[in-house]
Amino acid sequence: MVAKTHGRAARIAIASGKGGTGKTTVSLNLAAMFGAPVQLADCDVEEPNLNLFLRCEQLTSTPVTMLIPEVDANRCTGCGACGELCQFRGIVSLGTRALVFPELCHGCGGCIRVCPSGAISENPHQIGTISVGQSRTIRLVEGRLEVGVSSVSPVIRAVHQQLRDDMPAILDAPPGTSCPVTATLLGADYVLLVTDPTPFGLHDLKLAVATARTLNLPCGVVINRAGEDQVGLYQYCQAEALPVLLSLPDDRQIAEITSRGDLVAHVLPEYGLMFTELADKLQQEVLKVAGGRA
Repeated sequence: MVAKTHGRAARIAIASGKGGTGKTTVSLNLAAMFGAPVQLADCDVEEPNLNLFLRCEQLTSTPVTMLIPEVDANRCTGCGACGELCQFRGIVSLGTRALVFPELCHGCGGCIRVCPSGAISENPHQIGTISVGQSRTIRLVEGRLEVGVSSVSPVIRAVHQQLRDDMPAILDAPPGTSCPVTATLLGADYVLLVTDPTPFGLHDLKLAVATARTLNLPCGVVINRAGEDQVGLYQYCQAEALPVLLSLPDDRQIAEITSRGDLVAHVLPEYGLMFTELADKLQQEVLKVAGGRA
């Protein structure tokens, strides 16, 4: 059974408060053992790497564009109104004419509205690419930001637009709690937070939980490299009513298998069972959420 919410198949975001927790490892192995055809969205568009493990056959590739201002030098008076408006310095006035810096522009279109001489128009500028591929039962949707571009969120939104409503989706979020993470979570029904039992892991888990709850999203936890709980991680999860859906041991085999570009769930049956059970638990969690909203 595939859990549904909002009239479509469920979308689960895999996130973490910091890098290095094993978030991508969890995303890949969960998708591999999901038990049904599933979409895996690589929303870490600055450093996408899921395809290194899946080795997908590419089906489509679509450019992501954003409208960037272009200045007509014959009409520009150098009044400076556009530069005063732009907080990101995507367009500045040097006294005689305005100059555009596409890599800093956020495409708001405000400069066109404030230009008194009508000297500014807009042209599409490629900021990224969305690739769709297939590997076994996994439909991979990968976002990739162009080098030198700072506008990450529009590319992540383009990843969401490529997702099908009739298939569940796992969204591999960027690390941290900044705007790209928010852009990823806004398309999710449930957030699975990956952490480790270290002071840094607990600190950043708290930040990630706060982000998810600010967006009114339910969340659960995967503890990677689990061992002796010296920092009170389990106590924190219990106090915050955060279900711990999986604890992965501190096993050297996981690192060795991952470093070869393989999936631990495919190589070691015991881990395959763990991720199969995780997929079942997540479906139940999403059903709870859908039932609560009904």
